[in-house]
Amino acid sequence: MSSPLAEVPQSSAVADRTTAEKFCILGAGSSGLAVAKNFLAAGIPFDCLEREDDVGGNWYYGRQASSIYRSTRLISSKPLTEYTDFPMPEHYPDQPDQDMVWRYLRSYAEHFQLYPHIEFNTCVESLARAREAIGGWDVRLTSGEMRRYRGLVVANGHNWDPRWPPVYPGSFSGDAIHACAYKTPDLLAGRRVLIVGGGNSGFDIATESARHAAATFHSLRRRYPLLPRYFRGNAVDQGGEWMLRWRLPLWLRRLAIARVCGRAWSAYWQPVADHAFFETHPAINGRWPIDVARGAIVVKPNVRELAGIEVVFDDGSRERIDVIIYATGYNLSFPFLDAAELNWKDGRPELFLNVFHPERDDLFVVGMIQPDSGQFGLVDCQSRLIAAYLSGLKRARRGARRLQNAKRTKSATSNAIRYVDSARHLLEVEHFSYRRTLQKWIRRLS
Repeated sequence: MSSPLAEVPQSSAVADRTTAEKFCILGAGSSGLAVAKNFLAAGIPFDCLEREDDVGGNWYYGRQASSIYRSTRLISSKPLTEYTDFPMPEHYPDQPDQDMVWRYLRSYAEHFQLYPHIEFNTCVESLARAREAIGGWDVRLTSGEMRRYRGLVVANGHNWDPRWPPVYPGSFSGDAIHACAYKTPDLLAGRRVLIVGGGNSGFDIATESARHAAATFHSLRRRYPLLPRYFRGNAVDQGGEWMLRWRLPLWLRRLAIARVCGRAWSAYWQPVADHAFFETHPAINGRWPIDVARGAIVVKPNVRELAGIEVVFDDGSRERIDVIIYATGYNLSFPFLDAAELNWKDGRPELFLNVFHPERDDLFVVGMIQPDSGQFGLVDCQSRLIAAYLSGLKRARRGARRLQNAKRTKSATSNAIRYVDSARHLLEVEHFSYRRTLQKWIRRLS
């Protein structure tokens, strides 16, 4: 399919024509593996290029592409996280740790025989549309090799390019890192630590700091409602899933979750949110209110100024700080591809269902979502839909034509909930309705 986007200059390097009938899948993390599995099942030829020496992406702890820390655990439970056709082992706990998740992803790749189709230690430097009328993409590797591919599936993840807060007045003389660089609590032992940011990483690192640091302060710009990991012996997200399956109205679900939080934290201090439940990405932690109540974490407002060894906050208070950890999220970044190629608008690629380019049928993005639950099953649905769409185009099926028309004319993704306007929610999707939409399109293409 032709595209009205401006042509990208072609490199003078000679393209490798042996890959010209294949798709190039960028990344062998949880998203890239799902694409590879579904393309293999559909008979769509591909190469999967991975910069590390094994699969796992962000869950491959300690590697350059990984932003997780050693104590990372899932905040979503197994049934709402696992792939649709490959359940997590029964002996896994409700919320597995990072090593278990990595081993699960390796088992997935082994089970579906994906390893022979993945090129490890292979890093992409740039992507450019081929200038010839036949189309395709020129992929330049950091080794200097140039390849020509029929199409691209971008699955490189979006939790790797750290987003820093606005520059505060003054300067800080201690250590300051982003949460992506935090790995173990050795950095915190015996020191006065400030965590900035109210996402799940911020809450997790704060509770870990409370067990190791001399003092822990947690700066929150916005007060988020905090959910417990468990309620009455069950993972808290299972109750939310039950309410969605029964199609309870939003007001009733908000009332129910407010009562859960009230009962779980009735004996402890908890932040009073400035927004309704479900209007922000869920924050889940089983210890934070307890640590605040016992004085191991001191809650602070937004940072106003850095003053050498001290930090000044909006309420005028100041604390001596040795280490600042900025748990302030990540930028959405694709440095190997011109932003115009992804139909970039309002800070993000404007793609139908966060997957489909409105005009091109040889460019897809998988995993570019932040669901309010687990992700592996959702990226499997995204990948199944892409495979069904490509197969449908080849066979001139009516469902494929309907999807082709929809992605040209309909809005990218509509959520059932209006989220707080912040960079944190650029990719937010309500998992239940989003999954149903993907499944609806898969059925149309079957």
